[in-house]
Amino acid sequence: MSTLTRPPYDPELKAALDLMPTRPPLSNDSLPTARTNRFTPPIEKVLDGHEVVVVDHTVTSFDGREIIVSTMQRADHERTDGPAVFSIHGGGMILGDRWVGAEALVKWVETYDAVAATVEYRLAPEHPDPTPIEDCYAALVWFVEHSDELRFDTRHLMVAGGSAGGGLAAGTVLLARDRRGPQIAAQLLMYPMLDDSDTSVSSQQYENIGIWNRNDNRFGWASLLGDRVGTAEVSIYAAPARATDLSGLPPAYLDVGSAEVFRDEVVAYATKIWHDGGEAELHVWNGGFHGYEMIATSALSIVTRAAREAWVRRHLGF
Repeated sequence: MSTLTRPPYDPELKAALDLMPTRPPLSNDSLPTARTNRFTPPIEKVLDGHEVVVVDHTVTSFDGREIIVSTMQRADHERTDGPAVFSIHGGGMILGDRWVGAEALVKWVETYDAVAATVEYRLAPEHPDPTPIEDCYAALVWFVEHSDELRFDTRHLMVAGGSAGGGLAAGTVLLARDRRGPQIAAQLLMYPMLDDSDTSVSSQQYENIGIWNRNDNRFGWASLLGDRVGTAEVSIYAAPARATDLSGLPPAYLDVGSAEVFRDEVVAYATKIWHDGGEAELHVWNGGFHGYEMIATSALSIVTRAAREAWVRRHLGF
């Protein structure tokens, strides 16, 4: 397939993309430098001017190692019947920290008096599968077990994540179902990284172009899975696109740009949920590249955020 045969970018987004500096392809050599480049504001800047209390907690993961889970609450938080959000950050399984996407968490905490938690899961390739997904699940279990102390209603718990965090969120929800773990009310999967197979049309269309392209995606999956990538030895929790049964899951919101690697796998995942009798709201935003609404100010970015917010409010009863 020619890489030139692909849906175009939204004109506003293309203008923003053209202004962004180029970076070398992700590899073992370039990864250390890539990790020094933040793609969201530091948490101190995000919290500036907001009456939100952040507390770091030490949580024991599946292998006895300690990870950090940070909680957020309004300074005046007292209610015990409110909602909670468990957030998993993006970064291709190899980049980022728990504060990626913190702007949305602060907004939900302030606006809805929600309690939020975000997990510092260990990154590949230093910590390959199953460490990232098991870290996320251990953190979720800890969060729910401390609901009385943190003062939230476990019946109104949303698991959320974007990109790799969206894939880990989907995997965490599957683990909760299969291990009869925490009850989850909703799953917010923003352009999730779901499929290690590298066989979709969209992955081929965006091989050498965009914020997160086919090379980056291959490197991320290989870092997580090693020699198992693309084989039958990969679990549905690491790559949720492999799941054949998506019944018994909480309502899902999935969105993705039409002009990015993850487009086809996100559409396929929503379709599987519907085929198995579940609830899914799917948005394929025309001309959107990966993570555009976090990077570029545009009409499409505004509409994208508004649609997500409406779904969150509707499904958690905020």
